[in-house]
Amino acid sequence: MNAVLGRMNGPLLGAFFVVGASTLWGTTGTVATFAPSVSPLAIGAVAMGVGGLLQALYAVQPIASHWASLRGRWLLVSLGAAAVAVYPLAFYSSMHLSGVALGTVVSIGSAPLASAVIERLAERKELTRRWMLGALIGVAGAGLLCFAGDSAERPGAVAEAWAVPAGVLLGLVAGVTYALYSWAAHRLISGGVSSRAAMGAVFGLGGVLLMPVLAVTGRPLLESWGNFTVGAYMALVPMFAGYVLFGWGLARVRASTATGLSLMETVVAAVLAVVVVGERLPALGWLGVAMVLASLFVLAPRQAGSQSGDRSGQACASARTEARSTVGQ
Repeated sequence: MNAVLGRMNGPLLGAFFVVGASTLWGTTGTVATFAPSVSPLAIGAVAMGVGGLLQALYAVQPIASHWASLRGRWLLVSLGAAAVAVYPLAFYSSMHLSGVALGTVVSIGSAPLASAVIERLAERKELTRRWMLGALIGVAGAGLLCFAGDSAERPGAVAEAWAVPAGVLLGLVAGVTYALYSWAAHRLISGGVSSRAAMGAVFGLGGVLLMPVLAVTGRPLLESWGNFTVGAYMALVPMFAGYVLFGWGLARVRASTATGLSLMETVVAAVLAVVVVGERLPALGWLGVAMVLASLFVLAPRQAGSQSGDRSGQACASARTEARSTVGQ
């Protein structure tokens, strides 16, 4: 296994980590439907809140080792943590109002554009032609999924006329906050903080911020084993394990590339919504799925250090070297 990983370049390995994380995240909307009596706020709070605290526990030693750097960048850590706290509340509320497929597509589909804007404004980074092509294909595919989802049957979604527009608006909030905490974590890692320490600090503090929401809304999670199992799965698998993978990915690719690759989540969510939840996805939606998958091949780095690939490879070389050592920890 180590020999295989050794032959893969850092950015490409990072892309695999992000796609793996996105695959896990794509299961969350469908799994949440198995606990219909639990509010989306409670689902979001237990998923990201408990998952974030687990991230912090997993990274206690790295956080202690990088404490001076984290404290010196407290504003960046706080910004990322605030985004972590807002994201799940907006994301799961979006899916509750507009359906699993549509809510996921809007939330995740808007993240690459938000990430690109953040990088451009905050760091003056230029976007490569390949990234723009991949993002265009991916967002267009996500858009087709969005329109298809809007016309699809949405079991369990709120029926009122205002529900879909409100869900789309909350999805956009989720997309911006997802891009924001991804950027904040990437900035910390680029500055020499290990991926475990950066993710543990940002998500741990975000988890603390979500605890009051969980205390107010989380009682239904304890009313049945089914609800409890859903909450446990959300915290342990997509949020804890998924964000460990995502942190390794952010150590190797820039945030805009990571959010672009995470469009894979929309495909997994849409397919599971059809197969498991019973939502119907017309032919236009399946074309969107194919376009999102095609965008992954364009966005994925092809060579280590390639100028046509992810340019964060040179800027984050030292961070990637350190991050490789965390894979085995």
